[in-house]
Amino acid sequence: MCGIVGIIGTSPAAPRLLDGLKRLEYRGYDSAGIATLESGILKRRRAAGKLCNLEKLVQAEPLFGSIGIGHTRWASHGAPTVGNAHPVAAGCVAVVHNGIIENFLELKRQLESEGKIFETETDTEVVAQLLAVEIENGSSPKGAVSAVLPRLQGAFGLVMLFDGNTEVLIGARKGSPLAVGRGEGEMYLGSDAIALAALTNQVIFLDDGDWVVLTHHTHEIFDFSGNPVERPWQQTSASAAMIDKGNHRHFMVKEIFEQPEVIGHTLANYVDLAARTIKPAASDLDFANLPRLTISACGTAYYAGMAAKYWFEKYARLPVDVDIASEFRYREAPLAEDGLALFISQSGETADTLAALQYCKDSGQKIASIVNVQESTIARASDVVIPIFAGTEVGVASTKAFTCQLTVLACLAIAAGRARGHLSAEEENDLVASLIGVPRHVAEITNRSDEIHDVAKRIVSARDILFLGRGINYPIALEGALKLKEISYIHAEGYAAG
Repeated sequence: MCGIVGIIGTSPAAPRLLDGLKRLEYRGYDSAGIATLESGILKRRRAAGKLCNLEKLVQAEPLFGSIGIGHTRWASHGAPTVGNAHPVAAGCVAVVHNGIIENFLELKRQLESEGKIFETETDTEVVAQLLAVEIENGSSPKGAVSAVLPRLQGAFGLVMLFDGNTEVLIGARKGSPLAVGRGEGEMYLGSDAIALAALTNQVIFLDDGDWVVLTHHTHEIFDFSGNPVERPWQQTSASAAMIDKGNHRHFMVKEIFEQPEVIGHTLANYVDLAARTIKPAASDLDFANLPRLTISACGTAYYAGMAAKYWFEKYARLPVDVDIASEFRYREAPLAEDGLALFISQSGETADTLAALQYCKDSGQKIASIVNVQESTIARASDVVIPIFAGTEVGVASTKAFTCQLTVLACLAIAAGRARGHLSAEEENDLVASLIGVPRHVAEITNRSDEIHDVAKRIVSARDILFLGRGINYPIALEGALKLKEISYIHAEGYAAG
């Protein structure tokens, strides 16, 4: 989950931008950068690798501007190089960006046909180029953002800095969190309230579809149609834990709302977003000659494996067995020679799954694991480790780890289909294009919280609830019933709809 910090202040911004980025290091990143306005002129410092590399660069080449933006990037479009690091600039605009611009290829081709030259491999540069065109045509920064935002498809968070304009900083949220903070003659933006903890305890959490124009003393919030909206200020000084939860009552809800962003990061690691193809992320897996795939997991991870069975058999024509890990080793299953055993676990420490892994290893299977914790016991015992990049999951009842597991499994199934000759290049492109749209669709669902709350009020008095699903929705029905039992203690069962 990339980190964003923005400051329109009264003292040099660079040290405080770096401090805010350090608070977001837990999110993971592979490059970092900051930009400020020096006497109204845009200056950038960017570095690959850890923040210490950026700190050394800033020490050697200081920045003194009091307005600036900073970013820790998890590479999606383009390699984690200095050239692709954020802030990305075009003309008079610098942009930091979390998420995925789904239609960046179409927009890029249009801009290139108009003579624009791109200097990075990022989808972010499309935003900067579009804003620069609007500014060149006479728009104000506010007018440029208002014109460009409706043209962008996807789930994203943006903060924008404009050359020659030290009195305005603009941010936008669509499926990727963004918070506004205020101080004495200063305003701030952060992708997480914890990034602003050293600066302020007064925060506005932007709603999805909001964008905000900040000056030193004011803020204006609009929806993507340009209509003014109001959002309440909140105090976040209760505890660091409350800041970590943002404006959510508990971690599980926070992690539900993180799904658009973390699914995007997972996709970035397994999908070539420009080519609409699956990256060879697990090159040690020889799907072409694989006789059989055995999947084993527990609980929610088991239901992810059940869903994957539909994908592997439909798109790759690969026979799949799926077992609950706690039962698998007791039936002493005969395993195909040269087969692959795939184990799914958020923590990588599930005892039953580890025992099933050992059984398969003793039976001569190649071992692959899909885990969230790459240093875990299951990961260390595997021949191939396939991380899900969900970030820390505090909630006991898995949410974002489940959807990231499904994302990885879908990518593997498409890769298997191509390797086994059952998917054409065009079919791969179509399936990957659908996957790239998932973060946006998840954001659209989470934005319907009020409707979901109304449904919950209608069913809260029920004693028994049945979840029905056909095909791939059967394991989803099982997962839905499991979640309801875990969280509400209402008796629930999942059934195949037939």
